[in-house]
Amino acid sequence: MNRCLLALLFFSAAVAADQDQARRIAENVWFVNHFMAVENISYGSRRDPFHVANLPADGKAKVHALERHLYNAWKEGGLRARDLVIFRSGKLRGTGILVDVPQDRQRPLSFSIWLPALRKVRRHTEPDQGDAWGGSLFTYGDIYLRRPEDERHELLGEETFEGCLGMVSRPVKGRPDASCVPRGRPVWRLRSHTRFENWWYDYRETLVDRETFADYRSVYYKDGKPVKVIDKDWRSMGLKDSRGQYWLYWYGKDLRDGREGLAWADRKQIRWNREVNPKLWSLATLRRLSR
Repeated sequence: MNRCLLALLFFSAAVAADQDQARRIAENVWFVNHFMAVENISYGSRRDPFHVANLPADGKAKVHALERHLYNAWKEGGLRARDLVIFRSGKLRGTGILVDVPQDRQRPLSFSIWLPALRKVRRHTEPDQGDAWGGSLFTYGDIYLRRPEDERHELLGEETFEGCLGMVSRPVKGRPDASCVPRGRPVWRLRSHTRFENWWYDYRETLVDRETFADYRSVYYKDGKPVKVIDKDWRSMGLKDSRGQYWLYWYGKDLRDGREGLAWADRKQIRWNREVNPKLWSLATLRRLSR
């Protein structure tokens, strides 16, 4: 066989292998972010909610108290999971969001929202992935909607995570200190190109733990310039599956206008694999919020 042709075949095989590995890493990052290692997980409660802070570049921080309950063991109606969020403070107080997650990832998610001012449940189609979630710096794509197949992935290499995770630059009551837990961890650098045209970012580069697949940092780029960063403080659940991770905080910053965002919880506010009543994830729960 011609040496040039042989070299080309080996090169093509190596590229294909790298692409397969990149897709595998992306799938496992998705697994971690959707807490697929556990049947259920809760963040906060009515009496002890967790918090999300939105900090404009200039002006006062706005902090919301809320609770979130994810049920990954749903077996009915073609659903894989149901996700319930309840706002406990601020202008959104009493608002509840119930998200139906289909087994088929190609099907859209369904959103049912309880609006306390109207005392009605409104059903909404899947929002745009770029829309802000609850007025925060984080988008629906960041939290719910972005799937591995929505991007084209390439593995840029292996390295060691340096430094600490980011934290908001101004005081916010109750916020944690910046986490240095990932420092020194071996990570992959994964570049993911969006498949959406005229999107708010062209690609993002993510530092992914090589053992747990926790995505510690994602930097989003547009026209070759960084425009947004999201850091996540992941911790182990102590399961046999190392992908069983929970986060203590998300930190985000818009590098164009200086806005910052933070979602954080105490360890005692996070519970998983409990005995739960599936009726919690229902429209009846939403309708009881104003009572």
